[in-house]
Amino acid sequence: MTARTSDRSRDVAGGSPAGSRARSDVAGASPAGPVGLLSGLVRTLPEGRGRVLASVVLAACASGAAVGLLGTSAWLLSRAAQHPPILYLMVAITAVRTFGISRGAFRYAERLLGHDLALRMQSALRLRVYDVLSRTTLLGRRRGDLLIRIVDDVRAVMDAVVRVVVPAAAAGLVAVATTVIITLFSVPAGILLGASAVLAGVLIPWLAGAASRRADASLAPLRGELADAVAALHRTAPDLVAYGVQDAALARIDTLNARLTAAEERAARVRGLSGALQVPAAGVAVLGSLIVGAPAAAGGTLPVVQLAVLVLTPLALHEALEPLAEAAQTWTRVRSSLRRVDEVLATPPTGRETGPERLVGGPSLDLRGLAAGWPGADPVVTGLDLHVGAGERVALVGRSGLGKTTVAATVMGLLPPRAGEVEVHGTVGYLAQDAHVFDTSVDENVRIGRRDATPDEVVDALHLAGLDLAPERTVGEHGGRLSGGEARRLAAARLFVGDANVVILDEPTEHLDEETAAALVADLWAATAGAAVLVITHDPAVRDACDRVVDLSAYASGAAVPTR
Repeated sequence: MTARTSDRSRDVAGGSPAGSRARSDVAGASPAGPVGLLSGLVRTLPEGRGRVLASVVLAACASGAAVGLLGTSAWLLSRAAQHPPILYLMVAITAVRTFGISRGAFRYAERLLGHDLALRMQSALRLRVYDVLSRTTLLGRRRGDLLIRIVDDVRAVMDAVVRVVVPAAAAGLVAVATTVIITLFSVPAGILLGASAVLAGVLIPWLAGAASRRADASLAPLRGELADAVAALHRTAPDLVAYGVQDAALARIDTLNARLTAAEERAARVRGLSGALQVPAAGVAVLGSLIVGAPAAAGGTLPVVQLAVLVLTPLALHEALEPLAEAAQTWTRVRSSLRRVDEVLATPPTGRETGPERLVGGPSLDLRGLAAGWPGADPVVTGLDLHVGAGERVALVGRSGLGKTTVAATVMGLLPPRAGEVEVHGTVGYLAQDAHVFDTSVDENVRIGRRDATPDEVVDALHLAGLDLAPERTVGEHGGRLSGGEARRLAAARLFVGDANVVILDEPTEHLDEETAAALVADLWAATAGAAVLVITHDPAVRDACDRVVDLSAYASGAAVPTR
């Protein structure tokens, strides 16, 4: 990992205006809720509301064309049975063709526009999530669960638009319009059709959603738990096998998978049952229309050719209402997923982002009365005073867990200082002790330090790091095709390509043999000559090579701070 920070000064003092500003910067946004989140995404899109309205109208036109097709066909068949002159049927014949063609055209346009809208909203939400992730450490967050939130839960926006909002709104419009038209032909038939539409479009979906609410709401969290368990198993598999406890880990995954399968099966059973209930709902409308329409047709109050329209039109309407039960279940799952995404969006940032500034004077690092710690926890370091000037190498030592890396994160701006002042003049570069090597080329790994680096600058950084690797060479997952020393040098090359002049080296010789470590340190000293270098180390050789040594034990929270 290489972090770049330009000239800046950060102050925190209890009750001071600067302290107030720092605290307000790290306050997370309140969760907006699923509906608020979706509304906000629509507002951020160009002509977002217009796109939603157009998608609903196109879907309503497609379903309306299906209803009109069946109703017109019913009238046409009934009228044709009377053997009228063909010219009497031409309008209906043309209408049938129009409805048949427009149904497919409207559906295609609705799917095109609706999915475009959903994908735009999904992209906007994903960018918001990435922006939040870039400004916070999400300390303690389970990796597998976080991955599910970023990928699957964000994707729930697609279902919200395509499977819930658009079909539900379109079905409501078509149901109202169809009921009004049928009522113009026969009031009793219209009342029956309206009642059946309420049954199929409101009551059955409500019952389906209520019956599977617990199962549907548990799907996203269970997928997160399962992903986290699988990710943990993948990371720790060699250790689990070595100690013979792999069966317990596999049993936990089997248990989570069984719970997830059971929840999915319950939701599927409810979905199937709700679909079956749609059939009698449509049957009630058809039989009811026949019961009230036949006497009216026989009595002459209803034209005979309109009886088929009253009887067959409900079939097409209920075809449009059938997906609503599944939409109710989908909405439960969408709400659960979007709440989980909303929790990520509401995570407060843990640092500050600063833009590049012109360096005045030599590079330096000054800590004055610094208290450092993670948000939500007590400071681990208090009262730290430290100065690192240009060309100086200062070792920061102390036992593990004392807060050395926390101090480094505070210097880089990843964490806000809890008290005191951090003043950095120059560009900060950070060589992490566990720097991740990505499964890509050497060139791309080096460019993490500076994305706009030229090919020559990448090669120069590799030479400074003592690496003779082709930039196009792939390094494998976690740098598996590199030795430990090469991986550390590749991480150092990221540091060098960024032209950092305030350098933090976090355990630069960790996991390296003595000869490799000595060669790497020699190259690091040569490449950082003239920079202000802060070295976090447990290595006596590295410590002895520094100009000064600061023992962080004296500044640990609860320790007596010496007079300096």
